[in-house]
Amino acid sequence: MRVLVAMSGGVDSSVAAAVLAGEGHDVVGATMKLWGGQSDTGCCSVGDVEDARWVARQLGIDHHVFNFSSDFDRHVVGPYVGEHLAGRTPNPCVECNRHIKFDRLMVRAAQLGFDAVATGHHARVRRRRGRWELLRGADPAKDQSYVLAMIGQAQLSRLLLPVGEMTKPQVRALGAEMGLRTAAKPDSQDVCFVGRPNARGRFLSERAPLHPGRLVDAATGEDAGAVEALELLTVGQRRGIGPGPDGRRRYVLAVDPAAGAALVGGLDHLMVDEVRVGRFSWVDGPVPIGAEVDLQASAHGATVAAVMESPGRLRLAQPVRRVAPGQTVALYDGDRVLGSAVAA
Repeated sequence: MRVLVAMSGGVDSSVAAAVLAGEGHDVVGATMKLWGGQSDTGCCSVGDVEDARWVARQLGIDHHVFNFSSDFDRHVVGPYVGEHLAGRTPNPCVECNRHIKFDRLMVRAAQLGFDAVATGHHARVRRRRGRWELLRGADPAKDQSYVLAMIGQAQLSRLLLPVGEMTKPQVRALGAEMGLRTAAKPDSQDVCFVGRPNARGRFLSERAPLHPGRLVDAATGEDAGAVEALELLTVGQRRGIGPGPDGRRRYVLAVDPAAGAALVGGLDHLMVDEVRVGRFSWVDGPVPIGAEVDLQASAHGATVAAVMESPGRLRLAQPVRRVAPGQTVALYDGDRVLGSAVAA
């Protein structure tokens, strides 16, 4: 099989390429140039491109660099800024997977005559009863099925995930055994085009004006202080909010940039028993109304049992903290991914 491996410069994609080459596939590595600004870090950095190229040399496979920076700016960076300005909390890694890795890259691979695309994601693909399934990775601590929950049958039919059956220590051990340059390389944690977590405000302020705002107490409707930039708040945040009159912690409950205000309240105000979402992307067709599912609202968050009450509303079996609008909500049946949508 002729396989194009998306090589990010990390250990997972390096081992994925090595495993496939060892199995006798015709493997070619490809690194996507997505971002080249001052925050040139994470899976978008020049250093990572060089690491991927070096590993390809070690494996004796060809390596290409595809410049998808215009697509990345249009589908990931632009919406990231826009969502913040609207008082929502974007998930750029999910949108990068949706528009770049499992759309733009797969289209390019097909144009070049590749049979399949492989990545280093910790998840599994299985064919069962003539249909494709997306499953959690074997390592619960590194499972990445959440950020893949938007892909469907067309992508799964051409996708290989060679490290999905391994734990992270096994991946690193195999990389070290093969002498790969990236075997001990730390995982990237930050949004690649922003860099350090505390650089988000500067990144956004360079692209759009940020506005001060007032905090409104949910219980009393009274003024509860002020913030320098409403656009940097996210639902569930408590840092920088300060305690209420009773000394208890307060959290952001809602952000309304148009009104110049954010609603804040105690933990009891933050808890909800339903989640409202937009349109679903299903792995293999929609689940029926009334179906019982497991809901996960962050990359490594715990799941909660829920019932699909309508196409845009899920009733929770127990109260949980409100999901920030803009965040991905993934649905599971055990280890099997059913689909995902964006919280409203």
